[in-house]
Amino acid sequence: MDRTISNLEKRKILRRQIIKSGAGVAGAVAVVVLIISLMRTELHRKDLQISTVETGVIEVSVNASGKVVPAFEEIINSPINSRIVELYRKGGDSVEVGTPILKLDLQASETEYGKLLDEEQMRRLQLEQLRIVNQNKLSEMEMRLKVSRMELSRKEVELRNERYLDSLGAGTTDKVRQTELSYNVGQLQLNEDEQKYINERTLSEADLRVKELELNIFSKSLAEARRTLEDAQIRSPRRAILTYVNNEVGAQIQQGSRVAIVSDLSHFKVEGEIADVYGDRIGAGYRAVVRIGRDRLGGTVSDVTPLSKNGVISFTVQLEEDNFPRLRSGLKTDVYVMNAIKEDVLRIANGTYYTGAGAYELFVVDGDRLLRRKVVLGESNFDYVEVVEGLRPGEEVVVSDMVDFQGKDKLKLKQ
Repeated sequence: MDRTISNLEKRKILRRQIIKSGAGVAGAVAVVVLIISLMRTELHRKDLQISTVETGVIEVSVNASGKVVPAFEEIINSPINSRIVELYRKGGDSVEVGTPILKLDLQASETEYGKLLDEEQMRRLQLEQLRIVNQNKLSEMEMRLKVSRMELSRKEVELRNERYLDSLGAGTTDKVRQTELSYNVGQLQLNEDEQKYINERTLSEADLRVKELELNIFSKSLAEARRTLEDAQIRSPRRAILTYVNNEVGAQIQQGSRVAIVSDLSHFKVEGEIADVYGDRIGAGYRAVVRIGRDRLGGTVSDVTPLSKNGVISFTVQLEEDNFPRLRSGLKTDVYVMNAIKEDVLRIANGTYYTGAGAYELFVVDGDRLLRRKVVLGESNFDYVEVVEGLRPGEEVVVSDMVDFQGKDKLKLKQ
């Protein structure tokens, strides 16, 4: 006959079922883990990057970060305080030399320039007026000098006549003395007039030079104002791409503020940054290699900032092939700057495993096994890393990323 199962027995039955199910799941998980572990300890050679230890030359380099920028880029600033009236071009447009980009309100500047033109004309007239006045004054003085010379000549004749008459007994000594005195006074007066004429001519020439100099200075200021007014008609200085333009029509623009940028996007250079601790390893003229993905471009360091900013030194690399198709403004790159050469050193291929000189644990090929070994690495460049100790020529080393096998000292290698 049927009997009723108690709640206690029901719980015992349920517990046994749960334990059996858990044991089954745990066993399955263990099997999966075992399989994965076995798979992880067996690697195919074709899936690895393996480098052979060899003897050779290493051009030692320091690694820096870089950014591709246009080889030429010009910022156009507003030369005056004004406001934007109209836009002629937008960002991304191609522009030729002299292409209008935007229009500024130039009414006040044009009015001021007109006043300066009138003032220049007035200064020219004043200079001409001074020249005429001085010429008239000197002409009058020259005329007076002629009269004084003629008067002196007349007194000289009278003096000779009186002396002749006195020698004949027809004249008097007093008359001779009076005539001689009049002649001497005339001579002194003529000398004074001649000196006044010389002084006046020198003074007139100096006044003219001062006025001419003032006019020249003003003309230069006028030319500067004309150039500023021409620059205020914002135009492209060369054939390029308009990479930025202030498109806020009606906005007030302060003198010196940026209104547009034109860039030559057909040629590029690289601006690099490196920690200042490597400042002694980089200098103008050093050879550099820029890596873009798998592509490498040669170049030369053209300039280095003399001061460190936030622990970083900036430099510029001029590329040998500055129109390479993959170059794009803003593209991030790796830059390797060559600073020394080491000959007859052991070397292996560079890779993501290398983070600087020091001790490493790398997997070395031993028949059908990979054995973990401690090695010491030194300097590097973008191709090779110097082996200081731990490896022998001809040995093969895995240079792939082996971070997933950090706990393994031995791995199986399948061909």
